[in-house]
Amino acid sequence: MTEVVSALGGAARTRARRSAEGSPDLESARFERSPLGGSPKRFLDCALAGALLVLFAPLMAVIAGAIVLLDGGRPFYSHTRVGYGGRIFGCLKFRTMHRDADEILAAHLAKDPEAAREWAEARKLRVDPRVTPVGAFLRRTSLDELPQLLNVLKGEMSCVGPRPVTREELPRYDAHAADYLRARPGLTGLWQVTGRSAADFPTRVSFDHRYVSTWSFLADLSILARTPFAVLRGEGAY
Repeated sequence: MTEVVSALGGAARTRARRSAEGSPDLESARFERSPLGGSPKRFLDCALAGALLVLFAPLMAVIAGAIVLLDGGRPFYSHTRVGYGGRIFGCLKFRTMHRDADEILAAHLAKDPEAAREWAEARKLRVDPRVTPVGAFLRRTSLDELPQLLNVLKGEMSCVGPRPVTREELPRYDAHAADYLRARPGLTGLWQVTGRSAADFPTRVSFDHRYVSTWSFLADLSILARTPFAVLRGEGAY
């Protein structure tokens, strides 16, 4: 049993337990404070996410229809992420991969050692054979993340916050895991406007630590203002 993180200053008490298979089993924490930013941040989340859902509803319908038409199957995908206080939630995205993605990935990693090393380090690939043509476009433009506006309205995510991580990734945050667990994961954040997917894992961890330790309402507004330009540049997105 491995303790991943104890609360800093008594703010959080969270443990990650490692099973025989080596995957962490989070023991949900008791937090002595509300999520980072409290009510003002939550009000901004609900107002902005609600407005964006209304604005982008027609586009989301077109995207969903294109996925079904070109690849069949469901247009949405829910992947498990760790949220505030260690709570597990289903992070929504438009499906960007073929329906037999797991089999495609296993075959690709088996025959390409360099890809296997890249996957072990970052849990993603720059050249990913699982991604459909429409999926590549959605990822490049970040349109695949539009369904996460629903996660924001449900209180599972915030418009601005740390990059959402998996149970397997959280132990790699080491001493900064408590920082991550103090906030709701974000649709955007420092990781989005400063490097995006091109940043390596330690750099992303440092972004999240910096965001939480220096948080302010004005900083959130600044990140929101910079996000459209980062998306349009498409730097590091894959």
